[in-house]
Amino acid sequence: MLEAVLADLAAEGDLLERLVAPLGETGWRTPTPAAGWDVATQVAHLAWTDEAAVAAAVAAGGDKEAWDALVLRAMADPDGFVDTVALEGGRVSAEELLARWRAARTALARALREVPQGERMPWFGPPMSPTSMATARFMETWAHSLDVHEALGAEPEVSDRVRHVAHIGVRTRGFAYSVHGLTPPDEEPRVELDAPSGETWAWGPEDAAQRVTGPAYDFCLLVTQRRHRDDVALVAEGEDAETWLGIAQAFAGPPGGGREPRG
Repeated sequence: MLEAVLADLAAEGDLLERLVAPLGETGWRTPTPAAGWDVATQVAHLAWTDEAAVAAAVAAGGDKEAWDALVLRAMADPDGFVDTVALEGGRVSAEELLARWRAARTALARALREVPQGERMPWFGPPMSPTSMATARFMETWAHSLDVHEALGAEPEVSDRVRHVAHIGVRTRGFAYSVHGLTPPDEEPRVELDAPSGETWAWGPEDAAQRVTGPAYDFCLLVTQRRHRDDVALVAEGEDAETWLGIAQAFAGPPGGGREPRG
């Protein structure tokens, strides 16, 4: 399973690299939909997060020095740390930044393969298995790549690789409630999504009263907060299902600001 996720992660990263590698310095400074972040900031964020995941993988093997130092720095500025490191990382030349990200991507795949069997990696939320970390890295790479594509006026590739994002989006339902100070309903909803290939992906009991259906790609846009609820073709059956779609969040951290409706 780990190898399959790593292959998809590599493919998604390659797509983004092919998009940004030919850009001149002006192109790297193109503003993206994330306020205050240009293309370079987006790539710097991915590079730093891959590096952080490497430190977590090494910590799972017993060497916690780099991970502990990273956590201490984050604790010193819990609200602004992510923005700070992304903005700092994005100030270097395009050549230097691209080389850093390439190295981080390679190191991450190697580090995840080397985590001792049965060990879980520390993270800023619950500890994670190497496969779960690879899936999370896919989700974030895909989401930030969307921001870059939108900034540059390029059409992103739509593929069944988004199943990783959909899976996280379903599994983080309880987390989305918790970061909004809400208690998730006891009943698990049924989620049926139409994959880009035409397959149907499903989670939850078939007889659930609360249901979410629609395009998988739209669901992934929603749970990564790249589209507003009003701009996705998802159908919620039941009040609890609709509430969830209004707060869905596949990424760690406080509630995201999301995007404004396009219509």
